[in-house]
Amino acid sequence: MQDAVLAMLAKEPSHGYHLRARLQQSLGPLGASMNPGQIYVTLARLEKAGLVVCERADGLPERPDRKVYALTPAGQQRVAAWLTEVNWPKPDLAEFHLKLVAAAAARLADPVELVAAQRRELLRRLREVQQAALAEPAGSAAVLLLEGVVLRLQADLRWLAACERAWSKVDDEAEDA
Repeated sequence: MQDAVLAMLAKEPSHGYHLRARLQQSLGPLGASMNPGQIYVTLARLEKAGLVVCERADGLPERPDRKVYALTPAGQQRVAAWLTEVNWPKPDLAEFHLKLVAAAAARLADPVELVAAQRRELLRRLREVQQAALAEPAGSAAVLLLEGVVLRLQADLRWLAACERAWSKVDDEAEDA
């Protein structure tokens, strides 16, 4: 969640409420379960870590002054590192989805290229696991676990193919506009 918030701030400084709305919109129905206070806790942690700064913005008469958060240079470096990270599998695919959304929104990276990097990593891991399964002795209990890993990686590769199709379509529509 922290990296996704940082990446969304890369587009522009923002209020916590606006960040939460963007995250919820990006996650669709999965964002509905987001705890309203979670974004503010995350922002406080990021500020304490020196990754964001907070300034008071003049509010409307009916609203008190609001805090506007912006990235620090350290926050910008962390976003850049997060975008190039190819760790997989993640326990929650929503984080990778948010990486694609944030990268596209702030024009930090091409989502299709991020998908391609993830695919290369998954294919590398798939080869490793398949080789490990072949190296196991007949009747080994570990083969069942390795088969589960292979199936998970294959499912993740199918999902990445769907991501690539969707983001390629977005790119094509942007070029046509």
